[in-house]
Amino acid sequence: MTEPLYDLIIRGGRVATTTDVFEADVAISGETIAAIGRALPPAKREIDARGKLVLPGGVDSHAHIEQLSAAGIMNADTFESATVSAAFGGTTTVIPFAAQHVGMKLPQVVEDYHALARKGAVIDYAFHMIIADATKETVEEHIPALVKQGHASIKIFMTYDRLKVDDEPLLDILLAARQSGAMLCAHAENHGIIAWMVKRLLARGYTMPKYHAVSHARVSEAEAFTRLIGMAALIDQPIMIFHVSTAEGAKVIRDSRGRGLKVFAETCPQYLFLTAGDLDKPGAEGAKWMCSPPPRTHADQEALWQALSLGDLQTISSDHAPYRFDETGKLRAGPSPNFKQVANGLPGLELRLPLLFDAMVSRGRLGLEKFVELTATAPAKIYNLHPRKGSIAVGADADIAIWDPNRETVIADEMMHDLAGYTPFAGRKLKGWPVSVLSRGRVIIDGNKCLGSPGSGQFLARSGGEAAKPTGRLVADMDPERNFGARLL
Repeated sequence: MTEPLYDLIIRGGRVATTTDVFEADVAISGETIAAIGRALPPAKREIDARGKLVLPGGVDSHAHIEQLSAAGIMNADTFESATVSAAFGGTTTVIPFAAQHVGMKLPQVVEDYHALARKGAVIDYAFHMIIADATKETVEEHIPALVKQGHASIKIFMTYDRLKVDDEPLLDILLAARQSGAMLCAHAENHGIIAWMVKRLLARGYTMPKYHAVSHARVSEAEAFTRLIGMAALIDQPIMIFHVSTAEGAKVIRDSRGRGLKVFAETCPQYLFLTAGDLDKPGAEGAKWMCSPPPRTHADQEALWQALSLGDLQTISSDHAPYRFDETGKLRAGPSPNFKQVANGLPGLELRLPLLFDAMVSRGRLGLEKFVELTATAPAKIYNLHPRKGSIAVGADADIAIWDPNRETVIADEMMHDLAGYTPFAGRKLKGWPVSVLSRGRVIIDGNKCLGSPGSGQFLARSGGEAAKPTGRLVADMDPERNFGARLL
């Protein structure tokens, strides 16, 4: 008897890419996709996907996992709980952070986070490196060495008292990223504006969580975007702007891309589905909806959807930042904290894809191909994980989510597999849900069961790739032919 040609076939589903939707079988040998076609020969095992959608596993390129905040608060998740939660939501690759704080040596920080991931991760992962202490050693020695080891993206904060990087050291980091071939990612808000607003609000007794949304004045986003983009253009360094929340911010990005600058940007479900009004709850309850930047208005939601449609924003990440609503997290300062004392962040790894599927596919906003692009293929390409990740294609890793497009689910706190203990999206009714999930050919989610084992996720070493390459077009101040021969890059 002839040995089956394939290890596994997903039979009879509708496969989606960024450009097409078609009925096909998907055959897997080992960890990769071996064939796509109709009436493929039998395999050792088959999954009946008739009536289902066969989609690339999601790539969540912005999540905080087992991360210590600058205020000394550990977020709620371990690598095991976070990646199990991601897998239940159809995500098979995640890029969390190795977070440096002031006084920490970056190589040790990176190794510490690797140790946590090696122990617990159920899906594959890469890392962004957060730089909070831009010493000469960090910038000139550690960043280049760690980028060579496969950590090809850097994150900086332009706000937060203990994390912010001021303009001059930010230019040093931009230059180090350019010379190392890394992507520079940023949380871009104007720190001075926010700090001033916080002081004014608290001094006048406006302390409830809803005033957090007021403290992050809209202008703080657009101003910081403009400043960051100007500095990146000076260095000719590609950048990724995280969690765009306002119409004005989206316009700044649109205009810069229109000028040919290499600016990428993302938004998150909280900015597409929540508003500042969600923070207006009795007592401290609104703290559950506190994140930075805060949710804005319905008009901003529409502007962000338009920016996604036009390509001004290329990805949608979760910005998963889970803190429990108790003394270990949101209420560390007591049961009635002022908004400045509340840890910022929302859980979101598990619901990123179901929320977006409901809006984009079930309700018809932008469509299935755009859903695949924004949640899997585009982030894989920008962070140089493609073609291994982000697509259903021969030779790619068999990271696949099989969706029941007709399954209806009412979201409840107790459904979630992360450790935050709540979801800001509880009570919403969604149509469409991932029912089986594969990571490198292994079935890790089967209905309500997790079959993945802690530590089975693999680290994805990567270079910066095409997205991180400078344009080669220098501004006059940096061009020796136009600045009296000064060579500054």
